[in-house]
Amino acid sequence: MPIKNRLSDLHEEIVGWRRDIHAHPELRFEEHRTAALVADKLRAFGCDEVVTQVGKTGVIGVIHGRQNTAGTVIGFRADMDALPLQELTGLAHSSTHAGQMHACGHDGHTAMLLGAGKYLAETRNFDGTVVLIFQPAEEGGGGARAMIADGMMDRWNIQEVYGMHNWPGIPVGQFAVREGAQMAAADSFEIRVQGKGGHAAMPHQAVDTSLAASHVVCAVQSIASRNVDPLKTVVVSICGMRSDSNTFNVIPDQITLRGTARYLDPLVQEQIISRLTSLSENTAKAFGAEAKVTYKTGVPPTINSREAAQRAADVAQAVSGDVIRDQDPVMPGEDFADMLTERPGAFLFIGNGNSAALHNPAYEFNDDAIPVGCSWFAEMAERRMPVA
Repeated sequence: MPIKNRLSDLHEEIVGWRRDIHAHPELRFEEHRTAALVADKLRAFGCDEVVTQVGKTGVIGVIHGRQNTAGTVIGFRADMDALPLQELTGLAHSSTHAGQMHACGHDGHTAMLLGAGKYLAETRNFDGTVVLIFQPAEEGGGGARAMIADGMMDRWNIQEVYGMHNWPGIPVGQFAVREGAQMAAADSFEIRVQGKGGHAAMPHQAVDTSLAASHVVCAVQSIASRNVDPLKTVVVSICGMRSDSNTFNVIPDQITLRGTARYLDPLVQEQIISRLTSLSENTAKAFGAEAKVTYKTGVPPTINSREAAQRAADVAQAVSGDVIRDQDPVMPGEDFADMLTERPGAFLFIGNGNSAALHNPAYEFNDDAIPVGCSWFAEMAERRMPVA
């Protein structure tokens, strides 16, 4: 079954939804306009149930199939929030909100799931229930956890859950998925290095936090290269260094380092925390300073179940005839991972072509991917819950 004709017919309409959302981006937990637009369209489609304010600004749409003999319930998720970036595309539908932009394609994800919802509400050619999940605050806000905490999984008896993300560099029309870890965990940390401030011309009277912090930066690079099993992928990056000095001749009393740890195997997290703490404290101590590490656990690795990943790939093959089944994992994080800790399921990539990178101010979602993505959701519902 290739791209569904009805969804090809709806392409221009869905593109209009997508561009309207793109022009009006909203940051995490502020997606009030987007959520209202989604809810209005779900009601117009004839969904059996539409519920707003799930996980603050999330929206749920429920569609029952023409049969329900097995009681199967599948969740499909799209994210709605934008990023705090100033758009540089120059497109006619560019962001109208200064400093806010859909630079990760969540506008496209929302539009695709809306398109699939319209088709499924019209046809209902499946045996069971589809729950459409429009999630807020994917970009570091914990929107998936908020919806789960609001009882989403149990309230609608979701048994499996699937999500999709566009991916620049993969051709439009192609899908990519893998069993196991598809994306990495995304933890963060802060290292406060305390020394003794002083005059830069008399460093012997101070404890130089700049020197100590610089050596801490170098030391923590040994976690991935010398402490963790080389067969387990780990990234530890220091991404910011700030001091309480803004002059040219003052040794700062304190410097704060901020960074992120990414890994695919949850079992290595404790090793990362232990070595990060030990290396920071002991390195700072060697220079007469002190270091305090604050580690914050973020989203876990996005781990696809074997069966769900196979189903996702089979449907992708049916829709487009072009799927990578052994996609290499990538190190960005994705809070759909929290949903996969609650229910089995899979997360897959859909090609965005030769676009700018995600989180880039020149990024633009490729509208040619819309019929492909919509068809994947629709076909997954019909294949996973076939009418007898």
